Amino acid sequence: MSLKNFLVLSNIILLVMLSGCKSPEHQEVISNQEPSAYSLSGQPLYSIQHSEETMIKRDSLLEVARVNYEEDPTNLHNIIWYGRRLAYVDRHDEAIATYTLGMESHPEAPELFRHRGHRFITTRNVDNAIEDFITAAELAEDREIEIEPDGLPNALNIPLSNLQFNIYYHLGLAYFLKGEYTLAEVAYLECMKYSVNPDLKVATSDWLYMTYMAQGKSDDALKVIEAIPDDIEIIENDGYLRRIKMYKGEILPTELVDLNAEGGDRLGLVTQGYGVAHYYKTTGDKENYIKILNQILELEYWSAFGFISAEYDKYRMDQVRN
Repeated sequence: MSLKNFLVLSNIILLVMLSGCKSPEHQEVISNQEPSAYSLSGQPLYSIQHSEETMIKRDSLLEVARVNYEEDPTNLHNIIWYGRRLAYVDRHDEAIATYTLGMESHPEAPELFRHRGHRFITTRNVDNAIEDFITAAELAEDREIEIEPDGLPNALNIPLSNLQFNIYYHLGLAYFLKGEYTLAEVAYLECMKYSVNPDLKVATSDWLYMTYMAQGKSDDALKVIEAIPDDIEIIENDGYLRRIKMYKGEILPTELVDLNAEGGDRLGLVTQGYGVAHYYKTTGDKENYIKILNQILELEYWSAFGFISAEYDKYRMDQVRN
């Protein structure tokens, strides 16, 4: 770390720690903040409040990224990381604007379209996201696989994903959210080519399985999960692996999501919940499917893909009823 960045980090951590004693004022600011996004039904979505330690760290890293960006706003690395750090504190519109401005200097950089597309998903602008991911795929077509550094590192601090994987993974998700499962299938099959380690393979396999099941292609879905060996070793995608074990019949759905529990692991529910809900849906248990969707949508983790997926499912059901 450069001396400049070290000083920036030190100063902001000190300021946040000193202001931490003013918790009532802090709570007032939080309650009066502007929405970070809006749900499909138009409800405001506010920034998620994490632990003080997490917020200090993210604010500090954002400040470093801001300083670097303002020193050289045409540097691709600075653009990418300023946008990412903005998104990590739920300033998604600013992240989108940063990437959009960066495209003027780097119109052929697939990274900018990939990251802006991700933020379009978060802000429920899925059609825009699809356009960005298609553009990113075209721009990255002839490039070697490029490992993406993690903004939120795993326990071993080993980056696992790559640019091409993230393009097709998120493109598949965008199509899935719209209910365009045939196109989602094509995207996830392409994504599988770039799923070059066990963690990526189980993540892609989970969504491809759900995509096949949504189309009634149970034989194809079964082949996907049968390709995952029982002794596979992963670093960070344990949630996806546990869902695959559920699909195989090795784990009960209630071991992943307890429908009758009060309180409990809220983040675990939004992480595992949609996969379990979709499992209930495709196995004919509509009651538990809807019950889990509603439980997910009562949580605060509105930027998680499981939450967004549940929201789109519920929105389509409401549209049919109306």
